[in-house]
Amino acid sequence: MKADFSGKLAEFLAVWYLRCKGYRLLARNYVTGRGTSAGEVDIIMRKKQTLVFVEVKKRRDMSRAAYAILLRQRRRISRAAEAFVKHYPEFSGCNIRFDAVLITLKPLRLQHIPNAW
Repeated sequence: MKADFSGKLAEFLAVWYLRCKGYRLLARNYVTGRGTSAGEVDIIMRKKQTLVFVEVKKRRDMSRAAYAILLRQRRRISRAAEAFVKHYPEFSGCNIRFDAVLITLKPLRLQHIPNAW
């Protein structure tokens, strides 16, 4: 239960951090193809004409957080992004970007990595 709470806290902090940087929240924990491993995205944000699909990783240190985004996970997020745009055609003209927000809680640090992959 504790791990789930700290993960939700990390996502909450990431949303507010990005909102302070001018991003607008479109969706949280977006799941497509439930049960098919099609994809899940922690946060979907928009800034001007760019849709940003964000993976949030909370670890004890930043390097562990950075290396926690595995290739198979990036592929699932990419498939989820395709499904999101297909389901919401009003975003079809937007640029797409994949970002990461890395978080440590003790001490609290957030690092936003645009174009993480």
